Parts: sequence; C-alpha cells; structure tokens
Amino acid sequence: MNSLGPEEKHENETSHEIPEEQRQDIAANGMESEQKPDDDLIDSSAESEIEKDVDDIEPLTGISIDEILLERDEYLNLLQSVKAEFDNYKKRTDKRIDETRIHARGDLVEKLLPVLDACDAAVAQGADDVVAIRKALIDSLEVEGLKLVGTALEKFDPSIHEAISHEPGDEEDEGQLVIEVLRQGYFWEGKILRPAMVKVRG
Repeated sequence: MNSLGPEEKHENETSHEIPEEQRQDIAANGMESEQKPDDDLIDSSAESEIEKDVDDIEPLTGISIDEILLERDEYLNLLQSVKAEFDNYKKRTDKRIDETRIHARGDLVEKLLPVLDACDAAVAQGADDVVAIRKALIDSLEVEGLKLVGTALEKFDPSIHEAISHEPGDEEDEGQLVIEVLRQGYFWEGKILRPAMVKVRG
C-alpha cells in the first residue's frame, strides 16, 4: 500500500477543493490570454510608430510633408500636361497621315484618267469589247472613292462642269442644262478631281 507524503497529500486535497468546471474555465482563459494579443494595444502602437516615422522625416530630410505633397502635385500636373500634348500630337499625326494617303491615292487615280478617256473614246467608236474593261476599272475605283461627274440633262454647275459650247434654250428650260458630256469628270474623296467637259443649252 502506497503512502502519500505530506506535500503530495496537500496538493491532492487542494486540487479536490476546486470544482472541475472552474478548473477548466481557468485553463481555457489562460490559453486565450496567451494566444490572443490585445488588438487595441497593437493598433495604438502601430499608430504611434507611423506618427514617429512621419515626425522623423522632416529632421532627416529637411523637407516638410506639405512641401512633399506640393511637389507631388506639381509632378502630377506636369504629367497630365505632357499626356494631353502627346494625345494632341497623335491626333494631328494621324490626320496628316490620312491626308497624305488620300492625296497619294488621288495622284494615282489622276494618272489613270487618260486610260479611262481612251476607254470612253473606244466605246464611242463602237468598240464593244472595251465596255467590260472600262466598267471593271470604274467599279474598282468607285470602291476606293471615285465618283463620275457629268450626265446629260442635269443642271449646269460651273463648279463641276466646264462648258465647251452653248446652244440657245427653249422657253420650257429652267436655267442651263447639260445636253452632252464630251469628257467625263470625276470626284475623288469628295473633291473635284477633274471637271466634266460639256455642251450646255440655255
């Protein structure tokens, strides 16, 4: 039979004096206090560290926070100004490129006008085989922006017609009318490339 010493006997008695539920609560509270730090303490210490860092900037650099913010705003305004200038430059460059492309294509079409005139002359002489070639060439150029100027019985317009001859008009005619197109005129990209040579009545 084992006999307990006086100290062990005292510990055993004190352990029986505290109920089991209370001992569990004490143990749980002790673990929580060890595991969970005080959030308020952390927040206040973090804020104090930030304030200390901010306060330390001026003596270290000799520049105040207001001066730093002012310099930041100046750089931001400069960046926005440079960006706006670059956007305007890009728009002007794109517009210039488009105008150059249109002008270059217009020059090419203008060089093809004698070919179209030759086709028209051949068709007028009864060369029916040329009709299909002329139509194919006109259709291809119309897709790119070419438009024909000058048709019979339309009103005479000196901005798009070049009158070669005049005939007296009838009383029924209202103004001057184109009665015959001697040479076809052309529009290119909304601008007159070549006026039409016409006969005018009235």
